[in-house]
Amino acid sequence: MQPIREPSASESYFWPSVWAVGLHVLIFGLLFVSFAMTPELPEARPIVQATLYQLKSKSQATTQTNQKLAGEAKKSAARQTEVEQMEQKKVEQEAVKAAEQKKADAAQKAEEQKAEEAKKADDAKKADDAKKAAEDAKKAEAKKADDAKKTAEEKQLADIAKKKAEDDAKKKAEEDAKRAAAEEAKKQAAEDAKKQAADDAKKKAAEDAKKKAAEDAKKKSAEDAKKKAQDAARKSAEDKKAQALADLLSDKPERQQALADERGDEVAGSFDDLIRSRAAEGWARPPSARKGMTVVLQINMLPDGTLTSVTVSKSSGDGPFDSSAVAAVKNIGRLTEMQGMKPSDFAPYRSFKMTFTPEDLAL
Repeated sequence: MQPIREPSASESYFWPSVWAVGLHVLIFGLLFVSFAMTPELPEARPIVQATLYQLKSKSQATTQTNQKLAGEAKKSAARQTEVEQMEQKKVEQEAVKAAEQKKADAAQKAEEQKAEEAKKADDAKKADDAKKAAEDAKKAEAKKADDAKKTAEEKQLADIAKKKAEDDAKKKAEEDAKRAAAEEAKKQAAEDAKKQAADDAKKKAAEDAKKKAAEDAKKKSAEDAKKKAQDAARKSAEDKKAQALADLLSDKPERQQALADERGDEVAGSFDDLIRSRAAEGWARPPSARKGMTVVLQINMLPDGTLTSVTVSKSSGDGPFDSSAVAAVKNIGRLTEMQGMKPSDFAPYRSFKMTFTPEDLAL
């Protein structure tokens, strides 16, 4: 069995040193590439990469030596890390400075562009104002010319209107004078006609009054004569009937019977005139009643002379006159003269018809 050879101190630190140098070169290369591709870098953190090799030590001296070498390597790595951090901070500061410069350049460029646009807008506004001023001046000139033309036309129209008004006033004055003369003539003719009409009316009224007075006097005289004759006839008939009834009621039964037989026909025949006379007393003549009208009434009566019903059997053709005749007969109420009549004499008056005319009811 061959004994194992322990490596020397130089052999023990060779490869770790090579690896450390290669790692640093790689880190610096990556940093430069990153800075070149990215303008603004995030805050970098220190990267420490170390490879720890545990060597088997056969002696305490070897172990101490290895520890010393490891400490030196650690210090070297720390210094290297500090240098890298400083470089990275410097790069970051330069990137920030470049970004700020770029931002300032962009702001300045924006200000310049804004100023240019403002200048362009101001120039455009000035051009518009100039154009508008020219247009306003042109419009003012056109308006001035139009006003002058309009003034001339208005003056011409005013002259025409003035002349027309003068002509119209002259014509109207002539027409008014003619109209006034015609109205005056018409008024005079109307007054003359009115005066003549008044005279004619006055004369006619006097003649009509005189004629009416003569007619009224003649009519009144005839009516008075007729009324006196009617009153005398009615009074004579009533006296005659009353006497006959008194004779019937005052004698003995034998005498009454004899007188009734003797005067029955006379008393019964006079009852029609009595009914007409009594009906005429309560008759109210309607305005429509005319001479020649005839109404037939159906009358029912009791033996004591009480009228039970009165109806129209045949109309005269005028309702108001028919109704007035019915009311006049009903107003009689009761004919006391019917009392004491023989049943044979009363029989025709139990239900009978009577004819009435305005002349009958105007007795």
